[in-house]
Amino acid sequence: MSNFEPKGDIVSGPLALPPDPNKILTGQHSFSLIPLTKIHVPGLYGSLCGPQNDHLYTYLPAGPFHTLDSFSAHVDSLLTSPIFFPYTIMSAASSQEPVPIGIITFMNIVPLHRTIEIGHVLYGTTLQRTPAATEANYLLMRYAFEELGYLRVEWKCNDWNEPSKRAAVRLGFVYEGTFRKHLVVKGRRRDTAWYSCLDDEWFREGRMSVKKGLEGWLEKSNFDESGKQIRKLEEVREGLV
Repeated sequence: MSNFEPKGDIVSGPLALPPDPNKILTGQHSFSLIPLTKIHVPGLYGSLCGPQNDHLYTYLPAGPFHTLDSFSAHVDSLLTSPIFFPYTIMSAASSQEPVPIGIITFMNIVPLHRTIEIGHVLYGTTLQRTPAATEANYLLMRYAFEELGYLRVEWKCNDWNEPSKRAAVRLGFVYEGTFRKHLVVKGRRRDTAWYSCLDDEWFREGRMSVKKGLEGWLEKSNFDESGKQIRKLEEVREGLV
């Protein structure tokens, strides 16, 4: 008689789903996440490329791009890769035509294990440090946990990338460790910092709920007339009851 017994919590129910290529995610802070297509390339090139934007690519595996053709080829690589599911961040201010202002992607999507990563985040200067920048991550996290059925959302970045590491913790991700000499990127050794947010942390009620903290911070009442936050995200999350 075998005494074999697998260890760990039982995972039941259907596998997680891949992202829907026809689904648009709309934020309350005047933008939408639209699955990336080649139609977006010229607008994205204007927002994300050129010498003035070279610094945006310091920690990304490709770029910077100084010609439309080279950027278009990069977008092709995202669209044809089995690793990435990219979105265009499209501004939607009522007084303006929609303008592509950034890229954010799902990647390393593993429905069998219910894990998915948010990465290849590329924000134009008009998007950085805005409520929409935070809400773009919230929309992907909510979609992954609540509609697609993932149990774990990951965030990984170059260990030199302090802004990305701070962003992960601010959003509610938990630091898990650093993979040393993990990759070679642009001829440089990369140590990779790993973070994750789990489904029970997302759905948690009360203090430190990742979902409720983000939703409370994103409320328009949390911003003054100039758009400046009244309470920090960490304060909102820690003050939940």
